[in-house]
Amino acid sequence: MSDSELLNWLQLARTQNVGPVTFAHLVRRFGSAAAALEAVPAMAQKGGARKLVLATRMQVEDELAKAQRLGITLLPQYDARYPDLLRNSEGAPPILCVRGNVASLLKPAIGLVGSRNASAAGRKMARMLSAGVGQAGFATVSGLARGIDAAVHEASLNTGTIAALAGGVDQIYPPEHEALYEQIQTNGCIISEMSIGFIPRAVDFPRRNRVIASLSQALVVVEAAERSGSLITARLAAELNREVCAVPGSPLDPRAGGANRLLRDGASVITCAQDILDALGAPQSRVQLEFGFEELENPQSYGNEAAPIALPAPEVLHGLIEVALSHTPLDINSLARELALPVHALSTALLELELAGRLERHAGGLVSLGE
Repeated sequence: MSDSELLNWLQLARTQNVGPVTFAHLVRRFGSAAAALEAVPAMAQKGGARKLVLATRMQVEDELAKAQRLGITLLPQYDARYPDLLRNSEGAPPILCVRGNVASLLKPAIGLVGSRNASAAGRKMARMLSAGVGQAGFATVSGLARGIDAAVHEASLNTGTIAALAGGVDQIYPPEHEALYEQIQTNGCIISEMSIGFIPRAVDFPRRNRVIASLSQALVVVEAAERSGSLITARLAAELNREVCAVPGSPLDPRAGGANRLLRDGASVITCAQDILDALGAPQSRVQLEFGFEELENPQSYGNEAAPIALPAPEVLHGLIEVALSHTPLDINSLARELALPVHALSTALLELELAGRLERHAGGLVSLGE
């Protein structure tokens, strides 16, 4: 693909209200990023937006030039080096920013996550597991945070480790990990779906967690409290049909509460690196977790897709959708059933509302009202 095509992808990906799922819908609908760029302003206007902030060509050309100066690779989904597991996951970033050894993304990977306020025993276990799976030929994936994440990266510097960031790939967080950040790039890499220079916010970390889960054949929680971002990553991994694993801990240690709950809910027990390899060797099954995962129904289950149907006018349909939705995410099948319409009939209206900032998409095919 040409630089022009990369710039088209970058321009669409950086456009207001175009997240990864919407990006995929638009490219699939219009056949290319260039065609989608021509269509989205009118779609947003029909959705009720007064003005859509379309990324400019100058902005994305500047980003590409900055990436080249900093030695950052912009990796679109159509690039052969883009990891297959991530590409084939719902909500895959249209473009990954990569700093370091891009080839490390082609290795099979194991995700290991856990508490920032980790115990010494937890960090030791994280190092043992990471070194073991590294020797077995796997890269490790984690989030460069304090505690367990840092131990994971440190133990697999020689075998390859991938650090996924919530901010721009040039934004080192926490700052004390600058030396570790530099070391990772030799046999591994730093990745982010956010633009270069982007300062992370709290709301950006779940997207980072989804990338970690998507890249990983198995996701191991080493140490995590009952209310922990690591449990979000585990839930996302379960939604993606990844093997979910956890290291058991003392019931008296609150830092083990979340991992123990995962084990109660069916996660594989991990006491050594071989346990992870054994879990991957067994037939993989979806882990049913009690904290929010539910099997989605067949997207074609409501409405007769082949039968002709008279749709309301766009502005009427937009209003019906907004009345049916709330700020609590709802799956699209339930929305279709509520409105007595086939799923395919809602697709354009949902795109229009999302581009107008009136609707938000969530993992697992869920939608809610925009903020």
